[in-house]
Amino acid sequence: MSIATTEQSVEIPPDGLDGDLVVPERAIGVVLFAHGSGSSRHSPRNRYVAGILQQAGFATLLLDLLTAAEEEVDAGGGRLRFNIQLLAGRLTEATDWLRRHPRVASLPAGYFGASTGAGAAVVAAAERPSIISAVVSRGGRPDLAGSALSRVHAPTLLIVGSKDETVIKLNRAALSELRCEKQLSIVPGATHLFEEPGTLEKVSELARNWFAKYLQLEVRHGGEKAGG
Repeated sequence: MSIATTEQSVEIPPDGLDGDLVVPERAIGVVLFAHGSGSSRHSPRNRYVAGILQQAGFATLLLDLLTAAEEEVDAGGGRLRFNIQLLAGRLTEATDWLRRHPRVASLPAGYFGASTGAGAAVVAAAERPSIISAVVSRGGRPDLAGSALSRVHAPTLLIVGSKDETVIKLNRAALSELRCEKQLSIVPGATHLFEEPGTLEKVSELARNWFAKYLQLEVRHGGEKAGG
């Protein structure tokens, strides 16, 4: 069944980050997407997952963590796109902006991070413990969050493809550092980008269920974190 949604392009201060905000009618939560290096808010994989979440009643914000000018400068060496602290700072800016947006300000919030964006999501979740209620990583590098891993309070799900062996090892190491509710889910037959038939659908199902469990938990408890 299709759910009515409103979609708008947004610009997030103070750095002027570009984003796409989709809000379903009677939304039950909001999920911010942090893409990986070399990608953008137009990532077809993240947009697919976002669409599944929207159908489940979640608002989504897909945003670019670098400005257009920074992307142009960074195209040669990629220094900025691997600067996890910078990216996490941009994500917290977007989180604070959402808390001022009238359509979603009161909704429980979560992060969905891919690749290096997962590292930024973990750091930002540690910085905004009163706001972020759940984190999901897809083929991510949460290990890049370093010491922030032990400071995350939000329940965190790490999703990795079974053929992405190096990233599995890095995620297991990160999992051991997390002190929150946590889980590692390995999708059979999937490589890093989850391009194999059915694998991205599995990612979407896992993410939807995780957010449904932990973001709606905040709703049932009266939105304890909503004002943070």
